[in-house]
Amino acid sequence: MISRVVEESPKEVDDVQIPVDITQPNPNGREFDNLYLDFNGIVHPCSHPEDRPPPKDEDEMMHEILKYTERVVNLVRPRKLLFIAIDGVAPRAKMNQQRSRRFRSAQDASIKAAATERIIEELRSQGKEIDDSLRPNGAWDSNAITPGTPFMDILSASLRYWIVYKLNTDPGWSNLNVILSDASVPGEGEHKIMEFIRSQRASPAHDPNTKHIMHGLDADLIMLGLATHEAHFTVLREDVFFQENKKGCRICGQEGHYAADCTGKPKEKSGEFDEKASPPSQKPFIFLHVEILREYLEAELHVPGLSFPYDVERAIDDWVFMCFFVGNDFLPHLPSLDIREGAIDTLISIWKSCLPHTGGYVTCDGTVNLARAQIILEALGEKEDAIFRRRHQRIFLVRSI
Repeated sequence: MISRVVEESPKEVDDVQIPVDITQPNPNGREFDNLYLDFNGIVHPCSHPEDRPPPKDEDEMMHEILKYTERVVNLVRPRKLLFIAIDGVAPRAKMNQQRSRRFRSAQDASIKAAATERIIEELRSQGKEIDDSLRPNGAWDSNAITPGTPFMDILSASLRYWIVYKLNTDPGWSNLNVILSDASVPGEGEHKIMEFIRSQRASPAHDPNTKHIMHGLDADLIMLGLATHEAHFTVLREDVFFQENKKGCRICGQEGHYAADCTGKPKEKSGEFDEKASPPSQKPFIFLHVEILREYLEAELHVPGLSFPYDVERAIDDWVFMCFFVGNDFLPHLPSLDIREGAIDTLISIWKSCLPHTGGYVTCDGTVNLARAQIILEALGEKEDAIFRRRHQRIFLVRSI
């Protein structure tokens, strides 16, 4: 279900870098027709990375974003379509969730800034020289990645220029259709992608064997991929569990000193964009094959002896709907459901036990049968006392250690 991506890197001959030829067959042994980029999953890690110093300005951010985008396109090698979707104005439910997260992150940032200031004062009292770049005052505000900001306007303009440049200069892009849905178009990036896929499925010219692949960081992409009911759908993302043996400073990422001796001085660049320096190691990518996940779910969700025909597509729709109770970007999770406590397994067992008594599936073509959903929730309510008792006992044991 999960496989490591084989990635080709540009070659260097006589100090000249030769780019990857994406007109050649995909080294992963599988060709893809349509590539969809949930672009905020690229913008965030490139503009404020966690494992290396951040870019010094927005020009360098754009360079990093476009370089990462080209890397994704080169390893997927789409043959028909590239769809780039940037988050537009979010629905109200997402705004509420986002507001609480941003208030919390602002509070955490103020606490971190106060702690950093105390450490700087202590080092200064000891007579040590402290570089001003350690101060958090000049840090770039990631809230600029919001529809309507000048940063998003610059991002859209940069992408348009880059797309035209690639279409005119890269042979691998010559037969590629490119769609850019920027922040001026309302809606979440992944939802704009899903709307496009549904519109294509409704077209008489749609090929049911189209091979889709979507890149993004949200776990919701797995649910959305299942909800498309496409026969060939893959999710591409970085391997978040990849661990690299780094010997450099854990603060600035440079070698030659330890974190205790770090002054925070930025690395001296070799070339305008540090392109002449030895490139840092990159996290590998993985494929999550949604069609194989569908086969596992078909076996897991099968309920024999029903009074109505068993339909795996309807069963998967019910499973996606029940996963909403665990929480997502729009809804908080139910108090009794925690994904770390096996909440999804609990919901599956409840659904399988209740399905023979509901007279049908909970969802149908995106519409929820509230009477059948109530049966599921009542069965969950009967288990809540036991769930809360187990949780209380576990917390008590942890505190007593």
